[in-house]
Amino acid sequence: MMDELTKFREQKLKNIEKLGEDDALSKSGADFLRETAKYNYTYNFTWMGVPLIQVPQDMIAMQEIIWETKPDLIIETGIAHGGSLIYYASILQLIGSGHVLGVDIEIRPHNKIVIENHPMSKRISMIEGSSVDQNTIQKVRDFSSAYKNIMVVLDSNHTHEHVLLELNAYSKLVTKNNYLVVFDTLIEDMPENFYPDRPWGKGNNPKTAVREFIRNNNDFVIDESIPRKILITVAPDGYLKRIR
Repeated sequence: MMDELTKFREQKLKNIEKLGEDDALSKSGADFLRETAKYNYTYNFTWMGVPLIQVPQDMIAMQEIIWETKPDLIIETGIAHGGSLIYYASILQLIGSGHVLGVDIEIRPHNKIVIENHPMSKRISMIEGSSVDQNTIQKVRDFSSAYKNIMVVLDSNHTHEHVLLELNAYSKLVTKNNYLVVFDTLIEDMPENFYPDRPWGKGNNPKTAVREFIRNNNDFVIDESIPRKILITVAPDGYLKRIR
């Protein structure tokens, strides 16, 4: 006889499948982010007192992934204020083990001070340098060599060329059954000239890089269940799972 927890889990999978079949509802998630961008929606949240600059639904998905896969190292390119580093570190703190490594071309002094003085700082290390510079990549490889279960998050420069370079370099560090998460793939789904002051836009963004990467890499698949489930996400097609 099926226990109640198993029933609940099976019903959840059915719910997610039905959500994925509702094209209008899925589109409404992108519409929501497009309309709220004028108010800098993602800038309005903090985690443990530090600006997070992420969509809350994506952070819930990240928590589920981290709890399920229990990485002993999470590598993130793009630090900004450091809120996501602290968020990931806090989940690892609850698990009881693990470390976060942040990489950024410029770690601004005031942000560095906040991160280094935060209660979660003991689980955080940082490397300053371009995430696609060979010297930086080697530093990350050297740091990660002591860890066996690694997850990677890409959230720095959002141009196709930069993200593809990151994908090719950092995908090698992701361990089987863990995730390579590429944020801001949503850029491809926004209107033309939606980012007039940025070097990225439709046709030149993380999603176009992911598509090229997946065409040439059989080790990863796009986990479509996550965007289907959370609906509001900046990472459609951006949750990549390593399967071999």
